[in-house]
Parts: sequence; structure tokens; C-alpha cells
Amino acid sequence: MLKHNTYFEGKVQSVGFERNGRRATVGVVATGEFHFNTDAAERMTVVSGELHARLAGGAWIVYPAGTYFEVAAKSGFDVKATGPAAYLCEFL
Repeated sequence: MLKHNTYFEGKVQSVGFERNGRRATVGVVATGEFHFNTDAAERMTVVSGELHARLAGGAWIVYPAGTYFEVAAKSGFDVKATGPAAYLCEFL
């Protein structure tokens, strides 16, 4: 079953799915800066473009395509895109 999610007036969109008992989403981020809260731990892999991420009030770090960052459960993170970017979010 696929689930379409839209955030921030359509500037972030994703499609959720489950595979082998694990939940994940694939999505796109338009230019802008956004804050997300997490219930479960997540691994965010940048598929195309690049994302700047700030975890738990830390410094901004740039993640180009092919790299990832992990976010703890019950926390949050900021993400900034200077151009369109695509990602895979795996719930750990």
C-alpha cells in the first residue's frame, strides 16, 4: 500500500511504503528550509541533489547524493535545500 504525504504547502512530498516489514518513504524537497520531528529513528539517504541538515541544534552539515544521516527517535532535525533534492527515508 502506498501513502502520499505532503508537507509545507507542497514543498516536501513523499510516498510511503513497507518492504520486508520495514517502513520507508521516498520523496522530494523543493528549495527552502524545513523542520521535522521524529517518532522513530530514521536514516535519510540523499538520492539526488544535496541536503543541508542540522541535527538536535548542531551545526549545518552538507549531504550530497549518495550520503546519509541518521536521526534519533523522539527528536527532530532541520533540513535545507538550495535546489530540488530527492531522498530515501528508512525508519530504523
